[in-house]
Amino acid sequence: MYGGEVAFRLLIDHLLFIERQPESWNQLRQSWEEQGLWTPIGPSGAFQDVFPAQADCCEVASVYAEFAYRRGWLKPDRVLTGEGYEALTGRVRRWAAVDRTWADVTAEFGPASVLFGGNNPLYGKALGYLSEDPHQPMVVFHLWNGSEPGAEPWPPEHEQPSLLAVRFGGGSFRGSLTFTPEGERRKPTIGDPCLPQ
Repeated sequence: MYGGEVAFRLLIDHLLFIERQPESWNQLRQSWEEQGLWTPIGPSGAFQDVFPAQADCCEVASVYAEFAYRRGWLKPDRVLTGEGYEALTGRVRRWAAVDRTWADVTAEFGPASVLFGGNNPLYGKALGYLSEDPHQPMVVFHLWNGSEPGAEPWPPEHEQPSLLAVRFGGGSFRGSLTFTPEGERRKPTIGDPCLPQ
């Protein structure tokens, strides 16, 4: 909860060591590199290029969780049947073409398989939806609640986190993202003072 991406890496290293498969980490990293998800600072660097500076580690947690689910380490709150998963993935990109909130996501698709972040609506979070088939990609709704650049960071602007993007698919990282109009507006741009230097 407090260790950020370093904690995820340490936990995965230990679990792979216990399973006597440490080479799986290199295979995972290579796969992420091919997708454009791995940067010198890990997956968090890829998210910094597409989400506002105030976005937190929920995005990165969702990436590691997908790997953990395939390995059998993650026990989700619920899974979607094959039919339910196909229904979600078949319409989620069109559904995300308009601005949505956390409440809209759960009203439309039900409770998440995994909640990354807390239940407090004043903070961003990610909602992961998993198929009963662990080889299917997780569908992740990235929700953000923050302030305009240069404004006071607290309290956030909205009562409910806004959906920035939906992420799923086995191709490139950027190709897996479908941005809402709000997500497009919030994307960092080159020279943005909120981007890490």
